[in-house]
Amino acid sequence: MEIAIANRRRLNAGGVVEENILAILDVADTSHTQHATDDRISFLEAVRAACIVNRTPPTNKMCEAVFRIMRISKSLELVMESYRLLNELDEHFPRVYVSEAGESGSSKLVVDEEAWSPFVFNLDIATIERETSDKSCTRPLDPLGFQLLLQELLQSVNDTNLHGLEIKSLRNMLLFQYLVNALGGDFVPRNNVYEETMDWVLLRESSLGMLMSSRRINYKNLMKDCLSIMCGLHEVYSGSRMDEEYSDNSEDKPSPSDNCATAVAFPEVASWARTAMQKLLIFIMELDASRKIADMQGRTTRADGVRTPLLEIIVDELSYNTDLLSSFLQILDEPKWKLEIILQYFSKYTGRVSTNTRRSSGSKEDMSLSGVLKGFTTITSTKNIIKKINAVSVQVLLAHAFQAYLSLSSSLQDAESNCSSKKEANGSSLIEICKNTISAFSNLKRVDGKMAILPIAKEALFTAATISSTESEDV
Repeated sequence: MEIAIANRRRLNAGGVVEENILAILDVADTSHTQHATDDRISFLEAVRAACIVNRTPPTNKMCEAVFRIMRISKSLELVMESYRLLNELDEHFPRVYVSEAGESGSSKLVVDEEAWSPFVFNLDIATIERETSDKSCTRPLDPLGFQLLLQELLQSVNDTNLHGLEIKSLRNMLLFQYLVNALGGDFVPRNNVYEETMDWVLLRESSLGMLMSSRRINYKNLMKDCLSIMCGLHEVYSGSRMDEEYSDNSEDKPSPSDNCATAVAFPEVASWARTAMQKLLIFIMELDASRKIADMQGRTTRADGVRTPLLEIIVDELSYNTDLLSSFLQILDEPKWKLEIILQYFSKYTGRVSTNTRRSSGSKEDMSLSGVLKGFTTITSTKNIIKKINAVSVQVLLAHAFQAYLSLSSSLQDAESNCSSKKEANGSSLIEICKNTISAFSNLKRVDGKMAILPIAKEALFTAATISSTESEDV
């Protein structure tokens, strides 16, 4: 931290580099002429040369100017370049990082308090209300501004006829991705050190912790919007045609060349945004898991407030809106949390499974999967489950749970070559999990003879049968 601050002070002391670079850009200029675009491109190139190439930390004014360019530009090139530069600056000059373990063997968290951040949490209410009402405000976002950004993203997902190609929609998605990267850059090192020190203050003071605990946002609605956006991006923009025309009165109507470029870039940027949304949800669930440990150890206080764990919100939302179930599980590619969510879903209706939201070994989650599969061992118990959860949803849940289980059991190849050693805490082996999975789908078919086996279920059954037959041959 001392080195980073010393470099920053050295840059501020002379002020020559900052002054020369900012002289290229008139930050008060909001015009979108080609001349203004050229000036901003030159400014971004100068910042990259001064900071990335010469390894000199950027000043707060530089970061704020780059951030402003990304938020107000109507040029695809400017939006993409400013987004890329902001991420590069964060990568080369992190605000938070873990120092190498010293003689004591424990890691130390280093926080550069002088570094610029895209988030602000200490503005008074009057200032926040005044700035959020100003559409041209490009200062760091407060919690309410973050929620408003997500509401705009949700509107873009729902209104595909107009917003699909607007530079504003693309700009918002890139802004969201950058903000998630910034949240992760701050949270991940803090959480890693927390696991060693159990110092809850580290996470309480994280940007993610302050954002999620802010009274300026409606937390549950925010999380529901996140789910809708992630699933909406998956269903609306995956392979969708991006050829809708703009309305003549569109404020952010791009030039003809930008229109074509935006159409090409939009599907990929939408995919990035979907991935960023998944990262955000995982960060929050990890925060909740750490919070649960802190609660059990009595390290939290009344000042931390009470917040429903995101895992419970996701399960409730997927239970209420079954149309989201398949899309959400297809998008979520983190096996640990996918299995946790599925086990919690079954527990909601059967009460058989006790899930654990802490960071834990795969065996605890696998053991719970065994408990779920035991609920399908007889026709009677299978009937009871599908009375509460429809047969289609059960297929989706079991198939994804089995896939997540395999991912958590290292690799399929290792599992096949050493099945006998892959034991769960209750003694169940991988081969038993495979056989019970096949049995569960067989009983589902017996209960409902007209039930069509879904493609994902067929894939899970094929994998389970392959592992079972391989084990039988080895024996």
